[in-house]
Amino acid sequence: MFTPCGPIQAATFGGMDIVSALFVEGIDMRQVPGPATRFDLTGVMFSLAAPSPPPVTISPHLIVFIRCRAGEPGQGTMEVRFLDAAGEEVARNAQPVNVQPGKFGRQLVKGDMKYEDYGTIEAHVRLVGGPTVVVPLTLLPAPG
Repeated sequence: MFTPCGPIQAATFGGMDIVSALFVEGIDMRQVPGPATRFDLTGVMFSLAAPSPPPVTISPHLIVFIRCRAGEPGQGTMEVRFLDAAGEEVARNAQPVNVQPGKFGRQLVKGDMKYEDYGTIEAHVRLVGGPTVVVPLTLLPAPG
């Protein structure tokens, strides 16, 4: 499949793929017939109003969905680096990933991100040794 920006590709490494990464306010999981699982995401965001003038620290939830191909071990490490507009690291998270072969898993990351000013911090998400998925979060002035 092609888009105006080029081919769509998953971030793949060691038999596992990062399928999606998003900042969210909440996530619920429920079983449906099949048996199958549904993830209900609320408050998906790419920007938010500052709770107070900068400098300010916020701690949004980043949800990362990962799939493991059948026959693969399903183990690795996920690293998330939060970079400001100048490319400086403002927070970092590394955690083990275990996904059953042939299944999907989710990783929840809560990074304390310090905004020195209004602007964008990007979460650079990768399975160690693999490509990076970038998810931006822009801090906006509060209305009024």
